Amino acid sequence: MPTPQPRPVPESRGARFAVLDPATGEAFDEAPDQQPDELDSVVERARRAWHGWRADPAARATALRAAADAVEAAATDLAPLLTREQGKPLTESYAEVARTAARLRYFAELVAQPQPISDGRPVRSEVRWRPLGPVAAIVPWNFPLQLASAKFAPALAAGNTMVLKPSPFTPLATRLLASALATALPEDVLTVVTGREPLGARLASHPGIRHVTFTGSIATGRAVAEGAAASLARVTLELGGNDAAVLLEDVDVEQIADRLFWAAFRNCGQVCMAVKRVYAPDRLCAEVVEALAHRAKSVVVGAGLDPASQLGPVNNAHQLARIERCADQALADGARAAAGGHRLDRPGYFFAPTVLADTPPDSPVVTEEQFGPVLPVLPYRTLDDAVEAANGTGFGLGGSVWGTDLDRAEAVAGRLECGTAWINHHAELSLAQPFAGTKDSGVGVAGGPWGFYGNLQPFVVHRPQEA
Repeated sequence: MPTPQPRPVPESRGARFAVLDPATGEAFDEAPDQQPDELDSVVERARRAWHGWRADPAARATALRAAADAVEAAATDLAPLLTREQGKPLTESYAEVARTAARLRYFAELVAQPQPISDGRPVRSEVRWRPLGPVAAIVPWNFPLQLASAKFAPALAAGNTMVLKPSPFTPLATRLLASALATALPEDVLTVVTGREPLGARLASHPGIRHVTFTGSIATGRAVAEGAAASLARVTLELGGNDAAVLLEDVDVEQIADRLFWAAFRNCGQVCMAVKRVYAPDRLCAEVVEALAHRAKSVVVGAGLDPASQLGPVNNAHQLARIERCADQALADGARAAAGGHRLDRPGYFFAPTVLADTPPDSPVVTEEQFGPVLPVLPYRTLDDAVEAANGTGFGLGGSVWGTDLDRAEAVAGRLECGTAWINHHAELSLAQPFAGTKDSGVGVAGGPWGFYGNLQPFVVHRPQEA
């Protein structure tokens, strides 16, 4: 494998688009607006690079460890740029960079192991594993680096090469990340392309791509799957959630209020597996609303580069308008804003952290994914009612149960129709665990050995037993 050398990220033929700072709503930089027909040469280079990259697992592991070091070395440049284009507080951007490096190190240690098959026949059979070839990843704007690494780290560790497309709202930190990785990875093993649609659609349907992994909306995920079907490429889709938190009768509201608040409002609520609905027993509902509303009113909202800020802006104008419509509809339906309920009167895309009470259960803020700093709290009479309501949407990403009796909470968690259920916390993931949704929340598995082997295909060798 040749020694990597620093090199620039490939540019397009000249077209560019503006990148906005969500804290001001104004453009602060530009990114290449690469065109769909440019993908042919990008994918062909990835195919050529694959032959060398796949050949030596030990060299791959060494390169991925060096890539993790390069990410950490670039953190002081990456984190501020990520905050500038995404909006999140700077401390959260540094955490995202650290998670990116940690994921590279984790997958660098995974090696596909041959598996012997013994079925009583006079044949020695063994399952071996082969990489797929050039693969593609399309990632959203809420965690650009972390979600990118969740896709490229296992894919590269498995011996594939990747073409990565970030959201046009957050292309810059991903391009800078690629430049850092280029000091450790051979040329064309990981290529970042930036641009507006139909670039992503063309990448998903490109005949040279063997696996497409996507995180985003259900509607776009379906389109990605349809595009990939044209070349029978496999897909892994993480399509968002409407996670419910079910509070039990024995819950200590004040003890869990901080954790519950940040499980809903971290990254300004722009987290696929954030708490997006809270179900509380009738007698505790007012107390829960008051505790969450107090925190919503007290939290410091501001530009992510301001050290005092605890919550940043919504990432883009389109998402801000969607959140505003969702909150306005809830209020029109009869909900009461115990905190917030409106956009903030300042430049940028700021919405006041909002806690809603008395929300009708069929309001879109309950049945759909609001993906912003708006949280409805709904009362329930019986636990069966709460579980039925929690399971009563087309989503099934995550859920949580909160209470003092852990055995009872675990039993309730087992009734939730979702890929991951937590007890007394929410949205905390280990690099070693599988991550998958049910129902409309996704197809396929990411994370841990499951995500690693999802980037490989089995290859079986049979030979006669020796006499």
